[in-house]
Amino acid sequence: AKGRRSIELALDVRNAASIRACFDRLATEWGTIDIVVNNAGTNIPTDLASLDEAGWDTVVDTDLKGVAFVTQAAIPVLRDGGRVINVASIYGVMGRVERVAYSAAKGGVVTLTKSLALELAPRGITVNAVGPSLIETDLTRERMRKDPAFRDVEVARTPLGRLGTAEDVAGAVVYFASAEAGFVTGQLLLIDGGTGAH
Repeated sequence: AKGRRSIELALDVRNAASIRACFDRLATEWGTIDIVVNNAGTNIPTDLASLDEAGWDTVVDTDLKGVAFVTQAAIPVLRDGGRVINVASIYGVMGRVERVAYSAAKGGVVTLTKSLALELAPRGITVNAVGPSLIETDLTRERMRKDPAFRDVEVARTPLGRLGTAEDVAGAVVYFASAEAGFVTGQLLLIDGGTGAH
């Protein structure tokens, strides 16, 4: 009852037509928006020799193509001075065994972020990315239940000695969305407990 309103939208980030339909509805019902957070992602942990084309396409279409086409569809409804925040990964700037498609896609997100920052700067729109390492989520907790050693290995590779949390990432996203970040664009902020400092 604070005068806020919302609308429910669903889209498939792997499908440009689905994305356009979503943003067409958003434009009709809402008008303009202030912030876009590209957060959809997936991974198929396997080495390149075992990765088939469908698996590659699933990861790259979700993790990279989705960011590009969601942002493309958002541009007409994003107000001048707005914000685009992309969720990349530490593994977009450093390799990781059995993450070839994921690392390639997230590396693409890092450079796409920089290119879009230049492209959208004339409108005062900032484009930045966060680069988390492994974040403790329901999905990762399920993996840890199946493989208890997985957690120990991940914690051991993190200098701060713990896994990241959703709150760790959210703090960085909130910063990039804030007025305080109005002169920050084209940047990647690693949320990795020091993993990238190796």
